[in-house]
Amino acid sequence: MCTRYITPEQRAIEAYWRIDGRKPPDLWPKQLFPRSPGPFIRRRKDVAGYERELVVGQWALVPWFAKSAKLAYATVNARSEELTDKASYKLPWARGQRCIIPAESFDEPNWESGKNVWWRFARADGKPWGVAGLWNTWTDKESGEVVESYTMLTLNADAHPLMSRMHKPDPKLGPDQQDKRSLVLLEDHEFDQWLKARPSMLKLMPVEVFAAGPAAQASDVADRENTLL
Repeated sequence: MCTRYITPEQRAIEAYWRIDGRKPPDLWPKQLFPRSPGPFIRRRKDVAGYERELVVGQWALVPWFAKSAKLAYATVNARSEELTDKASYKLPWARGQRCIIPAESFDEPNWESGKNVWWRFARADGKPWGVAGLWNTWTDKESGEVVESYTMLTLNADAHPLMSRMHKPDPKLGPDQQDKRSLVLLEDHEFDQWLKARPSMLKLMPVEVFAAGPAAQASDVADRENTLL
């Protein structure tokens, strides 16, 4: 499960995903952790045709039945296999509330040495990642506050040569029963298909697309700085 990642700057997101940048700049941390405000891209809600819009929301999807935006359970990642049944995600999934989360890179824990070593995953071609996700808009019944939020989709990666190496293994389970997870990562030609909620196959990205390895010590020092872009 991904619990931290680095975002591109707003102008880079708008240029790469071809989004109208006329609105004032938004602010979000460069490196995101659960419940941080972060950028995501969705199909614009207030137009009849198809347009993309850039939205800032909480990284932890707030479902319709929540009493507070600060949840007692984790919703930063959603298992793709559970989208049609799990209460937190089944309505956004049924309504086609799909989004793309821009990321320069994301981090995962590697336990092959017997202790946690954070690995950083970027694209080998230097492009940003487009992470498949779901969004939701939640309104606080008492204050009227409107909260935008999102979650990242994951898939089982037990058979993936790279992603199966991440996360702490369970010694009681076999290598094909670990339920190691990988983010669902989209290619450029899949962006519109995903946002238009057309049928699409959720799949793992080939190994050759990744540039991955232990994260630099300097980046770990900056993890909690949360410097605004």
